[in-house]
Amino acid sequence: MAKVSKKISDRFVKSVAKFQKVLQIAKDRDVNESDTVSILTDIFSEVFGYDKYLEITREFAIRNTYCDLALKIDEKVQYLIEIKAIGIQLKDDHMRQALDYGANHGIEWVILTNGNEWKVYKIRFEKPINYDLVFSFNFMELKARTGKDQELLFIIAKEGLAKNIRKKYHEKTQTINRFIIGELILHDTILNSIRRELRKLADGVSINVLEIKNIVRNEILKREIVEGDDAKVAQSRISRFYKKANKKSLKKKAEIKKPLGDDC
Repeated sequence: MAKVSKKISDRFVKSVAKFQKVLQIAKDRDVNESDTVSILTDIFSEVFGYDKYLEITREFAIRNTYCDLALKIDEKVQYLIEIKAIGIQLKDDHMRQALDYGANHGIEWVILTNGNEWKVYKIRFEKPINYDLVFSFNFMELKARTGKDQELLFIIAKEGLAKNIRKKYHEKTQTINRFIIGELILHDTILNSIRRELRKLADGVSINVLEIKNIVRNEILKREIVEGDDAKVAQSRISRFYKKANKKSLKKKAEIKKPLGDDC
């Protein structure tokens, strides 16, 4: 992640504290969705650095309806924002509505928020269309002086867009997670390494890779890591990675064995 400058860090510290107070008052008063949108407009301006009049718009139509907000840089929409009243808990239906908006207009990045809860999604334009929850946070619980929270804020900030931070963060979260690591551990490449070390430890005792795999899968890893949709996505990615690596390895070996003079 790129280093957050002192100027941006100071802005985060000052503005987050301000809007934590504003949001608490709004929550206590149970303000409606329209008032929540007004507060969010100020947050995107003062916290995240977007021009309130040129880059934050409510006039973005999708299939004859308008999304709550859109963030535009050089006339290109960078985020669609679906906003609910601060007193409404975010639900799956809200998430699907927000993602439908993005999918229908070819926009990858969507934010769902009620001012307090924030969920940032990246749509994957596959068949069928899918999505990743890239990160989420509670605005009222942010500690804007800490590096970790500043990193999350910077991903959404206008300055973060210029450095393509959100793409890098998304790639990191899609690689360094329990499902990918679980599938790596279960791959024969890793299991064979474990087998070699066990043979050393057990002084050459015969050990079957399948035995190790069953122990790892059934006794070490949690069931949720090796089963379900997230596990299947991880399995597919690991499989593609090793197939690609094997093709490169075979190609390299073929080039090494290639007799001299074949190119003549």
